[in-house]
Amino acid sequence: MDTDTLKIFLHLAETLHYGKTSKACNLSPSTLSRKIKRLEDSVGELLFERDNRSVKLTETGKSFKKYAKETVMKWESFQNSLASDNSILTGEISIYCTITASYGVLPNILVEFRESHPDVHMKLLTGDSDSAIQKVLSEDSDFAVAALPDKTPEKLLFKKITDMHLKFVAPTIPWQYESLIKKNNIPWDEIPIIVTDRGMARKRIDSWFKNKKTKPNIYAQVSGNESILAMVSMGFGIGIVPELILRENFINRNVQVLDIKPELMPYSVGICVQKKRMANSVVRAFWDKI
Repeated sequence: MDTDTLKIFLHLAETLHYGKTSKACNLSPSTLSRKIKRLEDSVGELLFERDNRSVKLTETGKSFKKYAKETVMKWESFQNSLASDNSILTGEISIYCTITASYGVLPNILVEFRESHPDVHMKLLTGDSDSAIQKVLSEDSDFAVAALPDKTPEKLLFKKITDMHLKFVAPTIPWQYESLIKKNNIPWDEIPIIVTDRGMARKRIDSWFKNKKTKPNIYAQVSGNESILAMVSMGFGIGIVPELILRENFINRNVQVLDIKPELMPYSVGICVQKKRMANSVVRAFWDKI
């Protein structure tokens, strides 16, 4: 059982697709199947459940994934410790974030790290923000861009990058509630409002309306800020989104920011990692660049 085989297993454990993994690892489908079969024979149990339509990890496979990742990282860390020039790092790190964070929070950090350590491969995983911290705790990702929770899990380190300010946005096209948003006291119980369905932003939104002693007319609850902007741009209602996405998203030309007082309380966004990962030289190097 060598590290190259473990890396192939880890790739398949992420893609759950033999075709994608065979292409990415420059292996024929039959060679990939043989390597996985030998690995399963070595472990003594099936690592994947597969049929003509799907591939998924068995419970043993999920446990083995953690072992494989730790083994590969320890091996890479050991290799780096033997290098005559300690600045030459090799290996891989994975970073989980939302689409918004991938172009609004990470670029400068990634560019600086890449310039310092060009031989380290960086894997970017995207998804909803509410899953970020769990991705790190479950070891599916080394790092995650996440909102700072009210209580940080003991296993994690969290480094703040920025404060995320929330803004009310309305359509620029003519719509039936246009006159209501111009009133001194906006009737929030009449105007349809589009908000995120969970996360730190939703907590701030609920708290804001609670302080105003107003029950908002929630028209839609969605999982992505891009979806909120899209619905607002088509005239479905007022949305509440991070200011960052208004600077970066192409849809913002179809919405206008409302000057609503008092402003919603911002929340902190940063990068988190498991404390035990600091033993790995590549993980440590990335953390030091943040």
